[in-house]
This record gives sequence, C-alpha cells and structure tokens, in this order.
Amino acid sequence: MALNRTVHASSHLFCLIITSTIASIAIAQDVYRSSYYKDGEIHVNVLGQSEGKPITEGHWDFKPSWSITGDHLVFFRRLKNDPVVSNWITQLCIINVDGTGFHQLSDGTYTDFNPTWTRDGKNTPVWNRKNPKGGYCIMASKIGGKPGEEIPLTEPNYHAWVHSAVRDGRLFVSAIPPNVGYGHYLMTPNPGGEPTFERVTCELAKTGSLDRVSISPDETKICLDYQPGKKNEMPGRTLYVADFDVKNRSITNSRPFANAERKQVWFDYPRWTKDGSAIVYHAGGKLFLYTLSDGQTKQVSTNDKADYRYPHGEATPN
Repeated sequence: MALNRTVHASSHLFCLIITSTIASIAIAQDVYRSSYYKDGEIHVNVLGQSEGKPITEGHWDFKPSWSITGDHLVFFRRLKNDPVVSNWITQLCIINVDGTGFHQLSDGTYTDFNPTWTRDGKNTPVWNRKNPKGGYCIMASKIGGKPGEEIPLTEPNYHAWVHSAVRDGRLFVSAIPPNVGYGHYLMTPNPGGEPTFERVTCELAKTGSLDRVSISPDETKICLDYQPGKKNEMPGRTLYVADFDVKNRSITNSRPFANAERKQVWFDYPRWTKDGSAIVYHAGGKLFLYTLSDGQTKQVSTNDKADYRYPHGEATPN
C-alpha cells in the first residue's frame, strides 16, 4: 500500500510538472516585446501590457527599428514639421534599448526616413535620404557614428529606397536603377562603387504598389502593405503576408490578413515578432497582433486615448 501511494504521488507530481511546463510554454508564446511610437515618444514594452517610462521624451521620434543583436534601436527625430511629409527635416538617431547611449547619425539638415539594419552581423544602420534631384538615396553609417560620417550606398541620379535586409548582406529595396527600370530588388551594397541589383518577382506588384516590406526572421515569408493602382494614399491600404524565396528572389502566395475590405483607415507598418509567428501593425492609432497559426487578430495597445504607431519586434530588423 505504501508503494502504491508513493507511485500515485509521483505520478501526480509528474502531471503537475508537465501541466505547468505546457502552461509556461503557452504563456511564453504570447509574450512579445516591441518598440513603438506612442504620442511622439518611443517605448519598449511587452505587447498587451501598460507602458512604463518611454526611452525618449520631449521630441517627435518616429519608426524605431530593433537591431538583430537586440541591444540598439535606430529611429528618426522630426526637427521641422510640414503638411507634406516629404518636406520634413529630420535627424537619424541611435539609442540603446534601455534608454542609454543616445547619439545622432545625421546633422539634422536633411530629410532622413525609415531606418533599418543589415542582418549580416555587421549591425549597419541604413536609411533613406531625400535627394534634391528627386526621389531618395540609401545611406549607411555605424553604431557610434557621428554626423558627416554617413556614406551613400546608391547614387543621386536614380531613386532607391531600402525596406528590409537578408542575412547574406543584401538589402530589399524599391529602386529605379539606370537601364533596368522600376522594381523591387535584392541589392548588394558596394560602398564607393556601383551596387548590384537582382530583381524580385511578385504577381501582386503588377497591379499596385508594395510598401513597408518586412522579411521574416527565417527569411521564408514577407509582410507588406499594398495599394492597387498608382495612387499613394495612406488610408485604405491592405496588409498582406506572402511566401518569400530568397534564393529565387520571388514573392508568392500573397494573402491579405488586415483590411481586405479596404476601409479608409490607416492600416500600416506590419512587422514580425522575434520568433516569426506573428505580425504586429498599427491601425487607427492602435496596435494589433496577427498570429499566423490560427489567423486570429487581437488589439495589443492598452490606452485607447493615445496614438500608437510604427511597432517593431524585438531583435528583428524590418
């Protein structure tokens, strides 16, 4: 009898351990850290939890991107406002995720937008700078860099815009390279020389524009916003997820996951979570999380009176 009681107690303890482990895994899967804009300040927080102190204050700071090493954010600070966004004057900045180590990468006399990072282990911040001749050029600097040390990765005689990156050092860009024409490309940087552009194919791109492109951590999927036709309006965009073949440079099996009905609301900036299992995005001043496995969407911003934008998953460059 004593032996039976011992076996029963051991079995019960084993079941409790297994149940607790499963519950812990389920909870862990729902915990996603993100950086994001809230009322002009940058926060680092677990999605779905109330915010603590922001890591930037007293400025208008936009579009943080989290380095693949998990310790830095790059973002731009608006210094001069204008009703036309392309006329803003901004400054590129880097800050540690804990709010220390703030420094500026550009001098605040340019229009610098939408920074991200390389994924090749070099942790190179890259961004888009308005070109006086029209369009944008892609710029690069380094952690600890100073204004004036940034270098161009593309020439001012054509438009180029960086969206995301892959681990072999190439950048996912929209560009109009000479003698090639507009398209989406994997661009191999060549500082001081001409970069190499390899076209990415996508059926969806034939009928409209693909923007705010983000490649998943395992580089097998891609998310983006899409607008049919040639208009460039923010409200009414549909968010898509698709399969991405980095070797063959193709985007296939595109399917909408937010605003398929094209409500005239600003749905945008879809970005991956660290494990690639979900996509966080903003819509109507709130943050939402879409989970790929079950197709469910839930709101993860907590203050409906605040303006949330530009979420970005932990250690997952655009």
